[in-house]
Amino acid sequence: MRLAVDVMGGDHGPEELLQGVKLGLEAETGITKVHVVGPADLLGPLLDRLHLRKDPRVELRPASEVVTMDDDPALALRRKKDSSVLRTLELVRDGHADAAISSGNTGALYAGACIRLGRLEGVLRPTIACILPSFHGAWVLVDGGANPECEPEHLVQFGVMGSAYARAVLGIENPRVGVLSNGSEDAKGTELTRAALDQMRRAPVNAIGYCEGYDLFMDGVDVCVCDGFVGNIVLKSAESLGKAVRGMLKEELTASPVRKAGALLARGGLRRIAERMNPDTYGGAPLLGLRGWVFKVHGSARRIPLLHTVHQARRCVELGLADTLISEIARTSAALKTPAPPASSSPDPL
Repeated sequence: MRLAVDVMGGDHGPEELLQGVKLGLEAETGITKVHVVGPADLLGPLLDRLHLRKDPRVELRPASEVVTMDDDPALALRRKKDSSVLRTLELVRDGHADAAISSGNTGALYAGACIRLGRLEGVLRPTIACILPSFHGAWVLVDGGANPECEPEHLVQFGVMGSAYARAVLGIENPRVGVLSNGSEDAKGTELTRAALDQMRRAPVNAIGYCEGYDLFMDGVDVCVCDGFVGNIVLKSAESLGKAVRGMLKEELTASPVRKAGALLARGGLRRIAERMNPDTYGGAPLLGLRGWVFKVHGSARRIPLLHTVHQARRCVELGLADTLISEIARTSAALKTPAPPASSSPDPL
Protein backbone atom coordinates (compact mmCIF):
# COMPACT_ATOMS: atom_id res chain seq x y z
CA MET A 1 0.00 0.00 0.00
CA ARG A 2 1.16 3.51 -0.87
CA LEU A 3 0.13 6.55 1.15
CA ALA A 4 0.25 10.30 0.61
CA VAL A 5 0.21 12.23 3.90
CA ASP A 6 -0.35 15.97 4.19
CA VAL A 7 1.38 16.74 7.50
CA MET A 8 0.56 20.46 7.40
CA GLY A 9 -2.48 22.20 8.88
CA GLY A 10 -2.84 20.28 12.15
CA ASP A 11 -2.95 22.00 15.53
CA HIS A 12 0.20 20.32 16.84
CA GLY A 13 2.50 20.86 13.88
CA PRO A 14 4.04 18.50 11.33
CA GLU A 15 6.45 16.76 13.73
CA GLU A 16 3.60 15.18 15.69
CA LEU A 17 2.03 13.81 12.50
CA LEU A 18 5.40 12.59 11.26
CA GLN A 19 5.63 10.63 14.51
CA GLY A 20 2.33 9.03 13.49
CA VAL A 21 3.78 8.22 10.08
CA LYS A 22 6.74 6.57 11.80
CA LEU A 23 4.40 4.45 13.96
CA GLY A 24 2.40 3.49 10.87
CA LEU A 25 5.52 2.32 9.05
CA GLU A 26 6.48 0.20 12.04
CA ALA A 27 3.01 -1.33 12.40
CA GLU A 28 2.08 -1.90 8.75
CA THR A 29 4.67 -4.00 6.98
CA GLY A 30 2.61 -3.88 3.79
CA ILE A 31 3.33 -0.19 3.24
CA THR A 32 5.64 0.21 0.27
CA LYS A 33 5.71 4.00 0.05
CA VAL A 34 4.75 7.03 2.13
CA HIS A 35 4.80 10.38 0.36
CA VAL A 36 5.20 13.11 2.99
CA VAL A 37 3.87 16.39 1.64
CA GLY A 38 4.75 19.91 2.79
CA PRO A 39 7.42 22.64 2.60
CA ALA A 40 10.79 20.99 2.01
CA ASP A 41 12.76 23.48 4.12
CA LEU A 42 10.55 22.69 7.12
CA LEU A 43 10.05 18.96 6.71
CA GLY A 44 13.60 18.05 5.66
CA PRO A 45 15.19 18.67 9.08
CA LEU A 46 12.25 16.95 10.83
CA LEU A 47 12.66 13.85 8.68
CA ASP A 48 16.36 13.80 9.56
CA ARG A 49 15.65 14.23 13.28
CA LEU A 50 13.16 11.35 13.28
CA HIS A 51 15.48 9.18 11.14
CA LEU A 52 12.75 8.84 8.52
CA ARG A 53 15.07 9.69 5.65
CA LYS A 54 16.86 6.42 6.34
CA ASP A 55 13.66 4.52 5.51
CA PRO A 56 13.60 3.97 1.73
CA ARG A 57 9.80 3.88 1.84
CA VAL A 58 9.61 7.57 2.82
CA GLU A 59 9.73 10.24 0.13
CA LEU A 60 9.44 14.00 0.64
CA ARG A 61 7.08 15.70 -1.81
CA PRO A 62 7.55 19.49 -1.69
CA ALA A 63 4.58 21.85 -1.48
CA SER A 64 5.32 25.51 -0.87
CA GLU A 65 1.89 26.59 0.41
CA VAL A 66 -0.47 25.56 3.22
CA VAL A 67 -4.25 25.99 3.47
CA THR A 68 -4.87 27.10 7.04
CA MET A 69 -7.95 26.51 9.16
CA ASP A 70 -8.84 30.20 8.80
CA ASP A 71 -8.70 30.17 4.99
CA ASP A 72 -11.85 30.22 2.90
CA PRO A 73 -11.69 26.77 1.23
CA ALA A 74 -12.79 27.79 -2.28
CA LEU A 75 -10.65 30.92 -2.34
CA ALA A 76 -7.61 29.13 -0.94
CA LEU A 77 -7.79 26.35 -3.53
CA ARG A 78 -7.87 28.92 -6.34
CA ARG A 79 -5.00 30.98 -4.99
CA LYS A 80 -2.77 28.31 -3.41
CA LYS A 81 -2.16 25.98 -6.33
CA ASP A 82 0.96 24.54 -4.68
CA SER A 83 -0.75 23.79 -1.38
CA SER A 84 0.07 20.61 0.51
CA VAL A 85 -3.54 19.41 0.41
CA LEU A 86 -3.76 19.67 -3.40
CA ARG A 87 -0.37 18.05 -3.95
CA THR A 88 -1.40 15.19 -1.66
CA LEU A 89 -4.63 14.60 -3.58
CA GLU A 90 -2.78 14.76 -6.90
CA LEU A 91 -0.55 11.88 -5.82
CA VAL A 92 -3.68 9.72 -5.56
CA ARG A 93 -5.09 11.06 -8.81
CA ASP A 94 -1.87 10.36 -10.70
CA GLY A 95 -1.57 6.82 -9.39
CA HIS A 96 1.39 7.36 -7.04
CA ALA A 97 -0.63 6.65 -3.88
CA ASP A 98 -3.58 4.45 -2.95
CA ALA A 99 -4.90 6.77 -0.24
CA ALA A 100 -4.48 10.34 1.00
CA ILE A 101 -4.48 11.45 4.64
CA SER A 102 -4.78 15.04 5.86
CA SER A 103 -5.51 16.85 9.12
CA GLY A 104 -5.97 20.20 7.43
CA ASN A 105 -8.96 22.37 6.51
CA THR A 106 -11.96 20.03 6.05
CA GLY A 107 -13.69 22.24 3.49
CA ALA A 108 -10.56 22.54 1.38
CA LEU A 109 -9.90 18.80 1.56
CA TYR A 110 -13.47 17.98 0.52
CA ALA A 111 -13.61 20.52 -2.30
CA GLY A 112 -10.11 19.68 -3.49
CA ALA A 113 -10.89 15.95 -3.51
CA CYS A 114 -14.05 16.49 -5.56
CA ILE A 115 -12.09 18.57 -8.07
CA ARG A 116 -8.88 16.55 -8.27
CA LEU A 117 -10.34 13.04 -7.93
CA GLY A 118 -13.98 13.31 -8.92
CA ARG A 119 -16.89 11.19 -7.71
CA LEU A 120 -17.50 7.51 -8.15
CA GLU A 121 -20.00 6.57 -10.83
CA GLY A 122 -23.53 7.41 -9.71
CA VAL A 123 -22.52 9.25 -6.52
CA LEU A 124 -24.25 12.61 -6.15
CA ARG A 125 -22.13 13.85 -3.23
CA PRO A 126 -19.33 12.23 -1.25
CA THR A 127 -19.86 12.00 2.50
CA ILE A 128 -17.71 11.96 5.61
CA ALA A 129 -18.21 8.72 7.56
CA CYS A 130 -17.32 8.92 11.26
CA ILE A 131 -17.11 5.96 13.62
CA LEU A 132 -18.34 6.61 17.15
CA PRO A 133 -18.62 4.30 20.20
CA SER A 134 -21.85 2.80 21.51
CA PHE A 135 -22.63 0.86 24.68
CA HIS A 136 -21.53 -2.49 23.24
CA GLY A 137 -19.81 -1.57 19.98
CA ALA A 138 -19.64 1.26 17.47
CA TRP A 139 -21.76 2.98 14.83
CA VAL A 140 -21.25 5.13 11.73
CA LEU A 141 -22.37 8.74 11.37
CA VAL A 142 -22.98 10.05 7.84
CA ASP A 143 -22.64 12.89 7.02
CA GLY A 144 -20.04 14.10 9.51
CA GLY A 145 -19.81 17.62 8.12
CA ALA A 146 -19.11 17.71 4.39
CA ASN A 147 -22.62 18.62 3.18
CA PRO A 148 -24.51 21.10 5.39
CA GLU A 149 -27.41 21.35 2.92
CA CYS A 150 -28.83 18.21 1.35
CA GLU A 151 -31.66 16.79 -0.73
CA PRO A 152 -33.41 13.50 0.17
CA GLU A 153 -31.49 11.65 -2.54
CA HIS A 154 -28.21 12.66 -0.93
CA LEU A 155 -29.23 11.26 2.45
CA VAL A 156 -30.27 7.98 0.85
CA GLN A 157 -26.89 7.60 -0.81
CA PHE A 158 -25.16 8.48 2.47
CA GLY A 159 -27.08 5.64 4.10
CA VAL A 160 -26.16 3.18 1.35
CA MET A 161 -22.45 4.07 1.46
CA GLY A 162 -22.43 4.14 5.26
CA SER A 163 -24.01 0.69 5.35
CA ALA A 164 -21.34 -0.74 3.04
CA TYR A 165 -18.65 0.91 5.14
CA ALA A 166 -20.07 -0.49 8.40
CA ARG A 167 -20.10 -4.00 6.92
CA ALA A 168 -16.50 -3.74 5.76
CA VAL A 169 -14.85 -1.92 8.66
CA LEU A 170 -17.01 -2.78 11.68
CA GLY A 171 -17.91 -6.27 10.52
CA ILE A 172 -21.68 -5.76 10.96
CA GLU A 173 -23.41 -8.23 8.66
CA ASN A 174 -26.66 -6.33 8.12
CA PRO A 175 -26.26 -2.77 9.47
CA ARG A 176 -29.39 -1.05 10.74
CA VAL A 177 -29.73 2.29 8.95
CA GLY A 178 -31.75 5.06 10.57
CA VAL A 179 -32.51 8.66 9.63
CA LEU A 180 -31.80 10.99 12.56
CA SER A 181 -34.92 12.77 13.79
CA ASN A 182 -36.61 14.20 16.88
CA GLY A 183 -38.79 11.12 17.38
CA SER A 184 -39.38 7.61 16.10
CA GLU A 185 -42.85 8.24 14.63
CA ASP A 186 -43.03 8.74 10.86
CA ALA A 187 -44.85 12.05 11.30
CA LYS A 188 -41.84 13.52 13.14
CA GLY A 189 -38.87 15.20 11.52
CA THR A 190 -38.71 17.74 8.72
CA GLU A 191 -39.73 17.74 5.09
CA LEU A 192 -36.18 16.62 4.26
CA THR A 193 -36.08 13.71 6.70
CA ARG A 194 -39.59 12.47 5.83
CA ALA A 195 -38.79 12.41 2.11
CA ALA A 196 -35.44 10.75 2.78
CA LEU A 197 -37.05 8.12 5.01
CA ASP A 198 -39.59 7.27 2.32
CA GLN A 199 -36.83 6.69 -0.23
CA MET A 200 -34.55 4.92 2.25
CA ARG A 201 -37.17 2.25 2.78
CA ARG A 202 -37.06 1.49 -0.94
CA ALA A 203 -33.27 1.34 -1.07
CA PRO A 204 -31.32 -1.95 -0.70
CA VAL A 205 -30.42 -1.32 2.95
CA ASN A 206 -31.77 -2.46 6.30
CA ALA A 207 -33.76 0.73 6.92
CA ILE A 208 -35.23 0.79 10.43
CA GLY A 209 -36.97 4.16 10.12
CA TYR A 210 -36.11 7.14 12.26
CA CYS A 211 -33.48 7.00 14.98
CA GLU A 212 -33.29 9.43 17.88
CA GLY A 213 -30.37 10.89 19.76
CA TYR A 214 -30.95 8.32 22.51
CA ASP A 215 -30.40 5.45 20.06
CA LEU A 216 -26.95 6.57 18.97
CA PHE A 217 -24.93 5.49 21.99
CA MET A 218 -27.27 2.75 23.24
CA ASP A 219 -26.88 0.28 20.35
CA GLY A 220 -30.12 1.37 18.71
CA VAL A 221 -28.64 1.94 15.24
CA ASP A 222 -25.55 0.99 13.22
CA VAL A 223 -25.63 3.78 10.62
CA CYS A 224 -27.10 7.19 11.46
CA VAL A 225 -27.96 9.37 8.47
CA CYS A 226 -28.31 13.14 8.55
CA ASP A 227 -27.12 16.24 6.72
CA GLY A 228 -23.64 17.53 7.45
CA PHE A 229 -24.88 20.49 9.50
CA VAL A 230 -26.61 18.25 12.03
CA GLY A 231 -23.95 15.57 11.77
CA ASN A 232 -21.09 17.87 12.64
CA ILE A 233 -22.99 19.12 15.70
CA VAL A 234 -23.57 15.51 16.81
CA LEU A 235 -19.89 14.70 16.26
CA LYS A 236 -18.50 17.70 18.14
CA SER A 237 -21.03 17.27 20.96
CA ALA A 238 -20.10 13.61 21.39
CA GLU A 239 -16.38 14.42 21.46
CA SER A 240 -16.94 17.20 23.99
CA LEU A 241 -19.07 14.95 26.21
CA GLY A 242 -16.41 12.24 26.16
CA LYS A 243 -13.74 14.69 27.27
CA ALA A 244 -16.02 16.13 29.95
CA VAL A 245 -16.83 12.69 31.39
CA ARG A 246 -13.16 11.72 31.47
CA GLY A 247 -12.34 15.00 33.19
CA MET A 248 -15.11 14.59 35.77
CA LEU A 249 -14.03 11.03 36.54
CA LYS A 250 -10.44 12.13 37.06
CA GLU A 251 -11.51 15.00 39.28
CA GLU A 252 -13.86 12.96 41.45
CA LEU A 253 -11.67 9.87 41.71
CA THR A 254 -8.71 11.88 42.97
CA ALA A 255 -10.68 14.04 45.42
CA SER A 256 -9.73 11.97 48.48
CA PRO A 257 -7.37 9.16 49.52
CA VAL A 258 -10.28 6.71 49.74
CA ARG A 259 -11.42 7.50 46.21
CA LYS A 260 -7.86 7.24 44.93
CA ALA A 261 -7.63 3.78 46.46
CA GLY A 262 -10.90 2.77 44.82
CA ALA A 263 -9.74 4.15 41.48
CA LEU A 264 -6.54 2.14 41.80
CA LEU A 265 -8.54 -1.06 42.24
CA ALA A 266 -10.76 -0.21 39.26
CA ARG A 267 -8.04 1.20 37.04
CA GLY A 268 -8.28 -1.60 34.47
CA GLY A 269 -11.97 -1.01 33.86
CA LEU A 270 -11.56 2.76 33.92
CA ARG A 271 -8.77 2.58 31.39
CA ARG A 272 -10.89 0.42 29.11
CA ILE A 273 -13.83 2.86 29.35
CA ALA A 274 -11.51 5.75 28.48
CA GLU A 275 -10.25 3.85 25.43
CA ARG A 276 -13.78 3.09 24.24
CA MET A 277 -14.88 6.71 24.63
CA ASN A 278 -11.77 8.15 22.99
CA PRO A 279 -12.49 9.12 19.34
CA ASP A 280 -8.76 8.80 18.60
CA THR A 281 -9.21 5.02 18.85
CA TYR A 282 -11.04 4.95 15.51
CA GLY A 283 -8.65 7.18 13.56
CA GLY A 284 -9.66 9.52 10.76
CA ALA A 285 -12.89 9.59 8.77
CA PRO A 286 -12.99 8.57 5.10
CA LEU A 287 -14.66 10.64 2.40
CA LEU A 288 -16.86 7.97 0.83
CA GLY A 289 -17.84 8.27 -2.83
CA LEU A 290 -14.62 9.57 -4.40
CA ARG A 291 -12.45 8.09 -7.14
CA GLY A 292 -9.72 7.44 -4.64
CA TRP A 293 -9.40 7.06 -0.87
CA VAL A 294 -9.17 10.23 1.20
CA PHE A 295 -9.12 10.29 5.02
CA LYS A 296 -9.70 13.35 7.18
CA VAL A 297 -7.88 13.34 10.52
CA HIS A 298 -9.07 15.70 13.24
CA GLY A 299 -7.15 18.98 13.28
CA SER A 300 -6.27 18.43 16.94
CA ALA A 301 -5.12 14.84 16.32
CA ARG A 302 -1.75 13.60 17.50
CA ARG A 303 0.28 10.60 16.38
CA ILE A 304 -2.03 7.79 17.59
CA PRO A 305 -5.09 8.84 15.52
CA LEU A 306 -2.87 9.01 12.45
CA LEU A 307 -1.61 5.50 13.18
CA HIS A 308 -5.20 4.21 13.36
CA THR A 309 -6.02 6.04 10.14
CA VAL A 310 -3.19 4.17 8.42
CA HIS A 311 -4.72 0.88 9.64
CA GLN A 312 -8.13 1.94 8.35
CA ALA A 313 -6.76 3.02 4.96
CA ARG A 314 -5.09 -0.34 4.48
CA ARG A 315 -8.32 -2.18 5.22
CA CYS A 316 -10.43 -0.07 2.84
CA VAL A 317 -7.92 -0.45 0.01
CA GLU A 318 -7.45 -4.20 0.50
CA LEU A 319 -11.19 -4.90 0.69
CA GLY A 320 -11.88 -3.11 -2.60
CA LEU A 321 -14.64 -1.12 -0.92
CA ALA A 322 -14.80 1.39 -3.78
CA ASP A 323 -16.16 -1.28 -6.14
CA THR A 324 -18.76 -2.21 -3.52
CA LEU A 325 -19.89 1.42 -3.25
CA ILE A 326 -20.35 1.70 -7.02
CA SER A 327 -22.40 -1.50 -7.07
CA GLU A 328 -24.59 -0.45 -4.12
CA ILE A 329 -25.24 3.01 -5.56
CA ALA A 330 -26.29 1.42 -8.88
CA ARG A 331 -28.68 -0.93 -7.07
CA THR A 332 -30.11 2.02 -5.17
CA SER A 333 -30.69 4.04 -8.33
CA ALA A 334 -32.50 1.12 -9.92
CA ALA A 335 -34.64 0.58 -6.82
CA LEU A 336 -35.66 4.23 -6.58
CA LYS A 337 -36.67 4.31 -10.25
CA THR A 338 -39.19 1.57 -9.54
CA PRO A 339 -42.57 3.08 -8.64
CA ALA A 340 -43.29 2.93 -4.94
CA PRO A 341 -45.93 0.32 -3.98
CA PRO A 342 -49.35 1.75 -3.12
CA ALA A 343 -50.06 2.37 0.53
CA SER A 344 -51.91 -0.52 2.13
CA SER A 345 -55.46 0.12 3.32
CA SER A 346 -57.88 -1.77 5.49
CA PRO A 347 -60.85 -3.43 3.72
CA ASP A 348 -64.14 -1.60 3.86
CA PRO A 349 -66.25 -2.75 6.77
CA LEU A 350 -69.20 -4.95 5.84
